[in-house]
Amino acid sequence: MLAIIKTGGKQYKVKVGDKVKVEKLEDAVGSTIVFSEVLFVGDEKEIKVGTPFLTGAIVEGKILRTEQGDKVTGIKFKAKKRYKVKFGHRQIFTEVEITKIA
Repeated sequence: MLAIIKTGGKQYKVKVGDKVKVEKLEDAVGSTIVFSEVLFVGDEKEIKVGTPFLTGAIVEGKILRTEQGDKVTGIKFKAKKRYKVKFGHRQIFTEVEITKIA
C-alpha cells in the first residue's frame, strides 16, 4: 500500500514501515500522529486519487525524534556598495515512522 500525504506545505510518498523526515511537528516524541491530508492511496490492484484530498483516508505514524538538520549557508552581496552578509540556517525536522495506511 502506497500513499502520498501533505504536511508542512510539502508532499511525501510513504508506505508502511517508512521513516520520513518532515517539517517540525509540535507533538511529543513517542506519540502517534494522524495525517488527514491524503492525496493518493493505491496498490497494484486499485488506486484512489483525491480532489485535492481523499475523504476518510488517514495515515498514522509514530514520532521517533525531533532534531536540527544540516547547516545551509548563503550570502547576500551588492557590488560596489561594500555590502556582504553571510548567513546560516539549520531547519528543525521531525522523523516519523509510518505505521498504518487506511
